Amino acid sequence: MKVLMINGSPRPAGNTYIALHEMEKVFAEEGIETEILHIGNKDIRGCIGCGRCSEIGKCVFQDMVNEAAVKFEECDGLVVGSPVYYASANATLVAFLTRLFYSTSFDKTMKVGAAVAAARRGGLTATYDELNKFFGISGMPIASGQYWNGIHGTAPGEANQDTEGLQMMRTLAHNMSFLIKSIALGKEKYGVPEKEPFDRMNFIR
Repeated sequence: MKVLMINGSPRPAGNTYIALHEMEKVFAEEGIETEILHIGNKDIRGCIGCGRCSEIGKCVFQDMVNEAAVKFEECDGLVVGSPVYYASANATLVAFLTRLFYSTSFDKTMKVGAAVAAARRGGLTATYDELNKFFGISGMPIASGQYWNGIHGTAPGEANQDTEGLQMMRTLAHNMSFLIKSIALGKEKYGVPEKEPFDRMNFIR
């Protein structure tokens, strides 16, 4: 079993990483492999809605999105972490996720998703909500912890002082591990939920 972790901070060793690393330790205890991709400081452009991904099977722009797509398909769970900028996730991360989710056609149903936000003070819940929407639109069960998944800190390293935030990360990782293992057992016994053909209906015809 494997969890792919996306660090959307431009600081690879900053407070977002501290949150993800706290989860990483729990996943190791649970026997779940992890990999962290640092994308917050990469040059990643936004989606232009060209639709070429449906023709060629990947995003038309060759960058970390296509590299991550292979890892995303293989993993059992996805953790996305971001710093808070103006009550929103890092724009680079949003561009990355938009293209990653839109350009990949593999079935994401029953891959477990979890969102984590890091902030000086406010905007955590808005960012948390924003990131969870990527999971919800894809049929991915969303892991929860003991509160909205956030950690506080300004300067790199300050998140280590947020003991409640660190506890939230550990609880989230334990809960996510349980979900991943339970879904794996459920698949063995019951398979996956049956899907109806997608019925796309535009409001304006």
